[in-house]
Amino acid sequence: MSTAIETIGLTRRYGRMLALDNLSLSVAQGSIYGFIGPNGAGKTTTLRMLAGMLEPSSGEIRLMGQPQRQGSAQRLVGYMPDVSGVYDDLRVWEYLDFFARCYGMDAAQRRRTVGDLLDLVDLSAKRETFVQSLSRGMQQRLSLAHALVHNPPVLLLDEPASGLDPRGRVELRELLRTLRDLGKTVLLSSHILSELAEICTEIGIIESGRMLVSGPVNVVRQQLQGGANLRIRVMRDVPAAAAVLQTLMVGGTGAAGLPTIRSLHIDPSDPRAILVDAESMGEDQHAALLAHLVSSGVAVSEFRAHAENLEDLFLRLTAG
Repeated sequence: MSTAIETIGLTRRYGRMLALDNLSLSVAQGSIYGFIGPNGAGKTTTLRMLAGMLEPSSGEIRLMGQPQRQGSAQRLVGYMPDVSGVYDDLRVWEYLDFFARCYGMDAAQRRRTVGDLLDLVDLSAKRETFVQSLSRGMQQRLSLAHALVHNPPVLLLDEPASGLDPRGRVELRELLRTLRDLGKTVLLSSHILSELAEICTEIGIIESGRMLVSGPVNVVRQQLQGGANLRIRVMRDVPAAAAVLQTLMVGGTGAAGLPTIRSLHIDPSDPRAILVDAESMGEDQHAALLAHLVSSGVAVSEFRAHAENLEDLFLRLTAG
């Protein structure tokens, strides 16, 4: 798969402050990449450099396989900042028409472009409405349409869901999926981690200007949750249940047909739950392990695959 966005050793300094430290990033064409990090981590700095609005102190940026040169980002990238500037005294169609003129489109092309974009972001009914009278969610969709005026292959969205109500976030999520289906590559930053888990194909977590982890959502989750892939909650006598499981650990007595357990520990949030790191298990081994526990006298109240949500993983990784 082709790479749409690539950075190599990207660094940005503001005087003595190091805002971005040797960032190497690769985003596949046609993916939705979630860029996660606390305030001040370097997300906006990265997006502004990718958009050609800020010069790197050092390092290289490649867009659609080509080195970024003066003015090249403006043709390849649609950038939606966290605070979008709008012209309040313009009607919705005039706002988009203005930016279409900036890209040198003739009148017929502008009409087609404005109509298609209003249909895409579901604002056709608001065509004659003044921008300042739109709701926050509608203004966000209009800003996204602005970023799409010149039909760029790459979209950079800085906190696009900020300030949106639940309905607005659902609408934005569906719109991003539509853009992915149209072949766009989307890199977005956000603090609404549950939203990213649902729509992103890949994520990267950045802190203090350094990338901590990057990759497909499921792979990152597996890396960060420390291998625990099974949660077993018992009604009583946790030590006895743990002792039964320990016989299946590497070097234990084991049992035919049962998985080998690499490690186990008590869930810090629930003293009656045991988190188990076992070899890759299918449904048959799950069933065999559960039957083994029950036949050993363990009263099991919950037995399920364990996967921390993205927000828990983010908080744990960036703790301190």
